[in-house]
Amino acid sequence: MSLINPGFGLVIWMMIALLVVLFVLKKFAWKPIMEALKEREEGIDASLKAAERAHDEMKDLKLDNEKLLKEAKEERDAILREGRKIKEKIIEEAKTKASSEAANIVESAKERIEHEKSAAIVEIKNIIADQAITIAEKVLREELKDKSKQKEYINILLKETNLN
Repeated sequence: MSLINPGFGLVIWMMIALLVVLFVLKKFAWKPIMEALKEREEGIDASLKAAERAHDEMKDLKLDNEKLLKEAKEERDAILREGRKIKEKIIEEAKTKASSEAANIVESAKERIEHEKSAAIVEIKNIIADQAITIAEKVLREELKDKSKQKEYINILLKETNLN
């Protein structure tokens, strides 16, 4: 029962021991413990502030990244639009050039056909003229074998010819 009801001397000695421990702690350990706690508190505050700054920087970076991404998309869209315009322009130029070349080819073919047609007509006329002359010569030879018929024919030709 001595533990439940401690004696007066034991309580005093325990108080003295407690005061000695508190004095030793205050003299040697309290300052370093308090400084360590204060340093830890300052470190935690600094870490929290650094984390907050990092968070803010991350927000700023995220906004910058979104802005850059938006600008990149706009630039990409502009490049695609420009590419489409260039493509359409090239196609239109190619169509125009092809139409022009086709028209030139058709015109050249028409001219060549007309030239060949004219040459063929001239050749046909020459052939017909040669044949007509040959036939006329044969007819005249046959009809003009007789001298009287020749004189008669010459007189008819002289009458038909106008002498200016």
